[in-house]
Amino acid sequence: MDKFTNSAWFMRIVAFALAALLFISINFEMESDKKSLGLSTAPEISTETIENVPVEVYYDRENLVVSGVPETVDVTLKGAKSLLINAKNQRDFKVYVDLSDPAISMGDRTVTFKISELNEKLVATIDPEYAEVNVQERVTKEFSVEAEYNSSLLEEGYTAGQPTVSPKTVKITGAKDAIEQISYVKANLEISKGLNETVNSKATVKALDRDLNKLDVTIEPSSVAVSLKVSIPSKTVSIAPKQTGKAKDGIRITSISVDPKEVTLFGSETSLEKIDEINLPVNISKIDGDTELELDLNKPDSVQKMSLGKAQVKIRTEKVDVDEENAEPVVEEEDPETEQKQEEQVVEEKPEPEEEDEAAAIESKTFNDIQIVPVGIRDDQDAELESDVTSITLLGEADDLKKITKDDINLTVDVSNLDEGTHDVDLAVTVPEGVEWELDSKTVSVTITQKDEET
Repeated sequence: MDKFTNSAWFMRIVAFALAALLFISINFEMESDKKSLGLSTAPEISTETIENVPVEVYYDRENLVVSGVPETVDVTLKGAKSLLINAKNQRDFKVYVDLSDPAISMGDRTVTFKISELNEKLVATIDPEYAEVNVQERVTKEFSVEAEYNSSLLEEGYTAGQPTVSPKTVKITGAKDAIEQISYVKANLEISKGLNETVNSKATVKALDRDLNKLDVTIEPSSVAVSLKVSIPSKTVSIAPKQTGKAKDGIRITSISVDPKEVTLFGSETSLEKIDEINLPVNISKIDGDTELELDLNKPDSVQKMSLGKAQVKIRTEKVDVDEENAEPVVEEEDPETEQKQEEQVVEEKPEPEEEDEAAAIESKTFNDIQIVPVGIRDDQDAELESDVTSITLLGEADDLKKITKDDINLTVDVSNLDEGTHDVDLAVTVPEGVEWELDSKTVSVTITQKDEET
């Protein structure tokens, strides 16, 4: 035994065994360390679902229309976790449907989704796996556009014309079947509040079938300009001053006049038909002498608005004895019998003329730089007159002409129903009774412009 243990071979065998044990021990420890540090040589397999991955469709876009392909799909990937994380973050792969074959036939078909540019070490599953698509011939056709709006939003008294569009036609492109279903092409004017002024806006164009369902087509242009003219009927009536109250002792009212003599009313036609004048009450109880007042005009309830809110009133008086009977003022209506008696009394008191008076000579008087006042300007418009002053010649008896001043002459031009642009409009002339008038021109050029919208 001692001889065997002391032999060279025994020592070699022992040394080899010790070396083998040492190798196994060291290798075991290294594997343990790798596992504890996550450095295992075998990769960890995992799965990851990526949602809403866009789908690309390859086909002849110039001649075909493809419908039915979903915009996105869900992709589940399986493989090494490190590769999954990279694929999810980068999304450098593509999901597509290939219909690029020139020989493809029209109609319905089932197509599968494909994936490209994905790491070959990953396995992909697409949900859904396939899609039912429809392939149609691509058609482009021109259609007329009809504008529409909610007429119930018109405020009381206002009227609207037919809305106009620009351009009047659009080109619609889509599948042949869809184009054949088009029954209406509408541009709906969006209005969110009461409608009381002209509207100029953009409206989106929609193609609808006979059941008013929106069709999946391409419209060029996709929106059009829509104009809706909104107006309100108007009527110009006289302003009638009406005396109220009782004059002070010793004061007689000889005349009451108003400037301007007319006002333009705006409202429904039925309401305006019933109004011939606007009464302006004038209280004379505090008048001590000749007076000028600015009084508010009362708007009738049936009228939407008036061109004026106030008017100037001139009151002329004379001093009389307290015991003298007050004469009725010019503006009050008198009893016909009373008027007749007064006239008879005047005739009796008037001395008989020795001979008939010759006919009074007609004279003329010219007033320069008489202001022309535009009335009825809408809130969304500006009105510019080519000339806002003119000259007028009055014809009448000399005594009448001497009493007339510029303040007794009223020139107006009604612009309430004018559209944007330049127009020749008749002048409205108001002068004292008993005189005639002449103008170099009975019209004036008026330019209407839209006010800039506030931003």
